[in-house]
Amino acid sequence: MAVVRDPEATKARIFAAATAEFAAHGIAGARIDRIAREAKANKQLIYAYFGDKAELFSQVLQRALLDLACANPVDAEDPDGYIDRLMEYHRVHPELLRLLLWEGLEYGTAEIPHEAERRASYEAKAGAFADAQEKGTVERILPPQDLVFMISALAGWPSAVPQFRRLLVGETEADAARLRESVRTAARRLTRRGEGDGA
Repeated sequence: MAVVRDPEATKARIFAAATAEFAAHGIAGARIDRIAREAKANKQLIYAYFGDKAELFSQVLQRALLDLACANPVDAEDPDGYIDRLMEYHRVHPELLRLLLWEGLEYGTAEIPHEAERRASYEAKAGAFADAQEKGTVERILPPQDLVFMISALAGWPSAVPQFRRLLVGETEADAARLRESVRTAARRLTRRGEGDGA
């Protein structure tokens, strides 16, 4: 009896295995052999589907960023809620931040694969905050692109450097709750003037 192949299921297994491998080892340290073994896929099939290791990493990261965007659409009208959801997402899915950190180490300030698509995605987020500024729901204290960068950093840093968070902030549930409220407050200050501010 012939074996029925399911290319989409195979690709899904490869993506899952590659995400774990790249998050743990980066581009240079990742091994296609290990990805193939974990995905129960032929090594040559991985190359056929995704090209070289750098392209596989790029596609894995693009998928992870898309998953984040789908789970947490940008909400400039509710910065508190948006940053809270981002922090929770990163807590549950720390591999995304690890992939971004590895990408930064690998490419530095050089052009990254699929850069135009990534830039367009970030510009759309900035556009949402620009629209909110136009409507007056977000103050014009900061340029919208800087605002997105700062909010993303605030939401992601606790999961990106858990050792720093543990040593400085603490590791109890109360510590985590306090930090989350502090980050919310910071986001609120970045997007709206306080009651005591003028104009």
